[in-house]
Amino acid sequence: MIIEGIILIFLIIGTSFNTLGVLGLLRFPDLYTRMHATTKATTFGSIFTSLSVVVYGLWLFFDSRDSQFMILAIHAFIAMLALAFTNAVGSHAIARAGHRMGIKPSPAVCDRLEEFHP
Repeated sequence: MIIEGIILIFLIIGTSFNTLGVLGLLRFPDLYTRMHATTKATTFGSIFTSLSVVVYGLWLFFDSRDSQFMILAIHAFIAMLALAFTNAVGSHAIARAGHRMGIKPSPAVCDRLEEFHP
């Protein structure tokens, strides 16, 4: 009962972060702020969703001693680590490419890269 509650809390947190990422994508004015909102929110959302799968797999493994549930937990943990690294690297590459293509930030945002790469 407690484990099911923990899994449900992780799923609710993950879904909430993913929803906030979608709202940020729809509401923010330019590429950089949209990308910041979606990257941060979906990274946390994916981590919490994957964490719920890890807890679920470990719970079923310790309940039944069936190795397939441990494999599920390990795969979800590896996916969680991969998402944490690739989301950050991917968003940095997209932001850098956008800046090099000349996509300017919203006027309310200070562009520090403009000083180094005019």
